[in-house]
Amino acid sequence: MIFRQLFDKISSTYNYLIASAKGREALIIDPVLENVDQYIKLLNQLDLKLVKVIDTHIHADHISGIAELRDKTNCVTVMGDKTPADVVAMRVSDEENIKIDGIDLKAIYTPGHTSESFSFLMGDRVFTGDALLIRGTGRTDFQNGDPKDSYNSIFNKLLKLPEETLVYPAHDYKGETVSTIFEEKKFNPRLQVKSVDEYVEIMNNLNLPDPKMMDVAVPSNLKLGIDFNRQKVNNGIEPEEFNRIKKDPNAILIDLREQNEIDKEGMIKNSEIVPFPSMYEYLDKNKNKLKDKRILFYCAHGHRSTLAVQISKSYNFTNCCHLIGGLENWKKEGLGLSECINI
Repeated sequence: MIFRQLFDKISSTYNYLIASAKGREALIIDPVLENVDQYIKLLNQLDLKLVKVIDTHIHADHISGIAELRDKTNCVTVMGDKTPADVVAMRVSDEENIKIDGIDLKAIYTPGHTSESFSFLMGDRVFTGDALLIRGTGRTDFQNGDPKDSYNSIFNKLLKLPEETLVYPAHDYKGETVSTIFEEKKFNPRLQVKSVDEYVEIMNNLNLPDPKMMDVAVPSNLKLGIDFNRQKVNNGIEPEEFNRIKKDPNAILIDLREQNEIDKEGMIKNSEIVPFPSMYEYLDKNKNKLKDKRILFYCAHGHRSTLAVQISKSYNFTNCCHLIGGLENWKKEGLGLSECINI
């Protein structure tokens, strides 16, 4: 396995690059905007293809690099399903798995630092974002944070993991790089409490200053998505028109989501399933099949389908379009019950 812990000195943020081996698919957790070129250089050096990028929560101390990485690499942006951020192409729920080539992460909903924070478990290690730090815990005094939620996330979820589990947080301010569940149980001063009330008392009296970039970072990180205007100019069409065109015998309907998303939300009838990371391989193998077809792409929210149209144009497939707002918009327009099936 390839595992790199990278560090942004300005925000004291750890970022993690993970792949099963050289020449394979990769993902990055909690990237920082200013370091995007560094990540791309490392990916190229290791002959890796970035297919997913994950933010554990909406950061208040730096601007996320997930949108820039999406635009430069066509990767899929991932966050937990409680996030209000518009950048997310794939939203995962508690205990849902995120898979790439040879790597499997389990999402764990760990609110407290923020109301939408997630941690991610991968085998012998857990990426805790700001939920659990090394000898500390994430503050709970902004972004709908809640010390009781923090206590529950830590004591009833993270500390229930095997004690040898490695803890990789999103931040450290003292030069520590990794801990274990055992160490945090024994040595983390905020966890040496006898009750939730005692923990709440500690968290409510930290009296920390706001992060320096908070007023810039939070609004920016909420609005990094591919908005409807961008979706429209990239051959995006509204649900009613999409529904009409898909009935054309020459049309081919392609669902870009992954199987776990389809299992949760269903799919439009007669769709061909092509998970977005497989797009290039699919187009290479099906050039003759697709050359005279009307290609209709859709995904969850319109992000991946926008990129799919752009990629298809590079293959000289000009007769393609996609569903603005994705399946979410399709259902809002009242087409879900009659046109979606659960599989």
